[in-house]
Amino acid sequence: MSNQRPLGEIITLPKILDPRGNLTFIESNNQIPFKIERTYWVYDVPGGEFRGGHAYFENEELIIALSGSFDVVLDNGFEKKTFQMNRSYFGLYVPKMIWRHLENFSSNSLCLVLASQIYNEKDYIRDYNEFLKLAKGIH
Repeated sequence: MSNQRPLGEIITLPKILDPRGNLTFIESNNQIPFKIERTYWVYDVPGGEFRGGHAYFENEELIIALSGSFDVVLDNGFEKKTFQMNRSYFGLYVPKMIWRHLENFSSNSLCLVLASQIYNEKDYIRDYNEFLKLAKGIH
């Protein structure tokens, strides 16, 4: 039996079309499977740089490209998958215990992240080898 965790999934958010401009919204425990406890955004990422490079013990996230585009690479310890984020009405749900990093940021991209936990440094797994041991149940 495998300890393999499912990788993230794209969630299509509600899109209200209007000739004056479209509107998309997110409600805790409605479009996403958690209560929003923290919101942050990433912007002005220099060319060639990446963000992330960690996993969380408990935190879950929804990652949205509000503007521009970027790639999110997810890794559950068994497989990796890259999601291209380039539409503001798609959110990438990332469960706990999934290694992630963001790369290939376009100019003027804006990444919004909704998180299930307030900031807690102890929730981070920053060492990839430690993550692999935990993901594969190696003690």
